Amino acid sequence: MTPTAAERNRPRWRSEDPALGWVGAICLAALAFFLRRWHLGTPHQFSFDETYYAKDAWSLLNHGYVLGYVDDADKTILNGNVMGLWKDDPSMIVHPEVGKWLIALGIKAWGMDPTGWRMASAIVGSLMVLVMCRFVRRVTGSTVIGLVAGLLISIDGLQLVLSRLALLDIFLAFFILCGVHCVVADRQWLRDRLASGRHGRALGLWRPWLLLGGLMFGLACGTKWSAAYTLAVFGLLAWLWSAGARRAFGQRRPLLRSILLDGAPAFLALVGVALVTYVASWTGWLIHADAYEQTLSNTQYTTYEGGKQWPTATEPDAEGLGEVTQSLRSLWHYHHDVYVFHSHFLNDSTHIYASKPSTWLVMGRPVGVDAQTDIQPGSQGCDAASGSTCIRQILLLGNPVIWWGGCLAMIASLLLWIGARDWRHGVAVVGLASTWLPWFLYDDRPIFFFYAIACLPFMVLSIALAMGHLLGSSDEPTPRRTFGVVVAGSYTVLALIAFAWFWPIWTDVLLTKSEWDARIWFRRWI
Repeated sequence: MTPTAAERNRPRWRSEDPALGWVGAICLAALAFFLRRWHLGTPHQFSFDETYYAKDAWSLLNHGYVLGYVDDADKTILNGNVMGLWKDDPSMIVHPEVGKWLIALGIKAWGMDPTGWRMASAIVGSLMVLVMCRFVRRVTGSTVIGLVAGLLISIDGLQLVLSRLALLDIFLAFFILCGVHCVVADRQWLRDRLASGRHGRALGLWRPWLLLGGLMFGLACGTKWSAAYTLAVFGLLAWLWSAGARRAFGQRRPLLRSILLDGAPAFLALVGVALVTYVASWTGWLIHADAYEQTLSNTQYTTYEGGKQWPTATEPDAEGLGEVTQSLRSLWHYHHDVYVFHSHFLNDSTHIYASKPSTWLVMGRPVGVDAQTDIQPGSQGCDAASGSTCIRQILLLGNPVIWWGGCLAMIASLLLWIGARDWRHGVAVVGLASTWLPWFLYDDRPIFFFYAIACLPFMVLSIALAMGHLLGSSDEPTPRRTFGVVVAGSYTVLALIAFAWFWPIWTDVLLTKSEWDARIWFRRWI
């Protein structure tokens, strides 16, 4: 019997046991959470930029907006006194508030201490493993490859360490991954709809996956602005996919039809929802806009290169809808000041761990989060030989097997996307490009390797696609499939070995100086 169009275009993933895929993904996420929860409160301190985000989250939780802190607030909090730490005026925060609200939820549930302010990262980092499994399964059509991808991202050191710190980047990477997953799911939803025979009908605003994707991208932008690049390119890709789908199902003038029937509704569903979500994430700020107008409407960022004080600062307080409009205008001026801070006031700054984005994918300069470098024998359990010392360290360093292998796989993805026009490799390439290349515009200011965490899901996707090509499409035991199983399996085992080897310098485990030296492969890693 000749298969119907719907049968010919049915994704392979629908023919596999869904229970197996979900159970495997949930088990991997649970394992990831166990690893991230292990000694989560160690070290008992504000590590790296936790001093900003954890305290900002605590202020949001108590006041609804971020107030400045008194001197020695860090020490006071670590000693157990977490109240009466705020000044009267709001603080100028230079990143949006979604990530800090998530940190605040962890603090609300577990307390204002290192475990509490890191718990949200541990949960979201573990959920990222679950989403990665489902995302790669959807793209490749293979439950096994999806689970391998989830395993790889769970044993990456950069993802692990960021899941154990109260920084914003793990939330950014999670929401970007969710947003891209939704756009890919919309591609399949659209093709199913067209395959059902409703070729000429407009899809309208009811694009459920794009609506959800807009929510995810809005939360991503509400964590860090850099997510806007990924939103833009995948919004464009969603439209191109709709034109390709209409052409594949034999519609005349597919590009024109896609513009007229899909373009505007898809834009509203994805970008419109993202914008509404982003603005809504500033609700606490908007409610207290008058405090910002009084304190931060005339700073060095406002007056930079001839700028003027916010007009709203001298306007009478409005009421009703006018007050909402006035607060939104103040928020716009605040955004301008934050942009000036990022684009001009950091240009002459330096940082010992700053690195160029050209080095990120090969891990040229990892970031030291914490280090105790002169622990004497007999202290803290140090059993080093006489004349030597022990070290504890937390290093934001990826799993070399995954990152270096991902670079090779990404080259293959670029060739297969261009040469074979394989859309799946396009997702990997476009995802990497949108999360990595924009940083070259800002490489004259201090930027850091851990920003590349948003690139990681797309590098792992590329690795997973490479494994799929090695295994082939047949389930029969052929020499090619045997070769593919050996190569893919060996690669995964090497990644696990590397994970075990670098675990101590990701999690503050005590090492002798010689043991630490064996893990620092390059001088630039110090």
